[in-house]
Amino acid sequence: MAGAITHDRPPAAEGRQGGPLIVTEDVDLLDDLLRLCAAAGARPEVHHGVPERRGSWEAAPLVIVGDDAARRVRGAARRRGVVLVGRDQDDSGVWRRAVEIGADHVLMLPDGEQWLVDRIADVAEGVGRPALTVGVIGGRGGAGASTLACALAVTSARAGRRTLLVDADPLGGGLDVLLGGEAAEGLRWPAFAASRGRVGGGALEESLPELHALRVLSWDRGDSVAIPPQAVRAVLAAARRRGGTVVVDLPRRIDEGVAEALAQLDLGLLVVPADLRAIAAAGRVASAVGMVLRDLRAVVRGPYAPGLDDREVARLLGLPLVGEVPAESPRPDADLPPGGSVRGPLARFCTAFWERVPVPGGGV
Repeated sequence: MAGAITHDRPPAAEGRQGGPLIVTEDVDLLDDLLRLCAAAGARPEVHHGVPERRGSWEAAPLVIVGDDAARRVRGAARRRGVVLVGRDQDDSGVWRRAVEIGADHVLMLPDGEQWLVDRIADVAEGVGRPALTVGVIGGRGGAGASTLACALAVTSARAGRRTLLVDADPLGGGLDVLLGGEAAEGLRWPAFAASRGRVGGGALEESLPELHALRVLSWDRGDSVAIPPQAVRAVLAAARRRGGTVVVDLPRRIDEGVAEALAQLDLGLLVVPADLRAIAAAGRVASAVGMVLRDLRAVVRGPYAPGLDDREVARLLGLPLVGEVPAESPRPDADLPPGGSVRGPLARFCTAFWERVPVPGGGV
């Protein structure tokens, strides 16, 4: 059980990171709270009452007060981020005690454990603006969606933004291969197949291969492993919490896992070759994607069939036009990824795209 209480009081200092402050003398409750802190990757500070050290109560990013300690913290300064935790589901007096200490939430264990783990992890990681998350999907096979996704990620990272490239197509051959990093150390999708609940954003980022100043979540060379929708949700949510940009290369088929990915996108780019068969195929993809994603835009690739240009292709699909993605000459340097040539037409297209679509929080 969890509940919220709203009342006016001065805010605590924002932007701090670290573990929570736990106030309790209940040994069993403390054991549970320490276990939950460990699960969230946080190291708490523990006291039996209001800390004697000046500023500790006010500065803590989260204060967890055991119901046994409510009376001992009545006189503490009012602040945000106080949670009163108990065990007795039938104790109606807990709400009165929560008001007395200025708590934001009342939580009963064990029912509220997952909520509390998520909240502790939030303060341990430091929660800022979520990443701008862009999905790229081909209107038909061979449209060049993976190349564009890589180029967008490479140019984002080159601009100094924290960038994560996610390969959501298990049959696409692996974006790490396209980036020349198939042998790079780090985890791939199968390692996250059992993920449930919350994945730590920092731990996710550090575990992935780093290629061309960005992190890449791709597939290994083993047998195909089905990634449950819950794992897709947990991993992408962790990626978004880190801020900056997340670029997702999507398959054309829409299953439950892809639907989870689509639900976390800020916008989608549909790559459409400019011929009538490709436009017809892209229309079917757009119809399916549009059931989940509201902001889907067209990126058109030439050469053009007679009577077509990029605006006409977008009009036929009923989508806003981003522009014409240029073809890039074969790369003389095999180590240079898509978009890796700063003056190349693909890099210029991607750089202009990021300039028109600002990254929340500056992408730091």
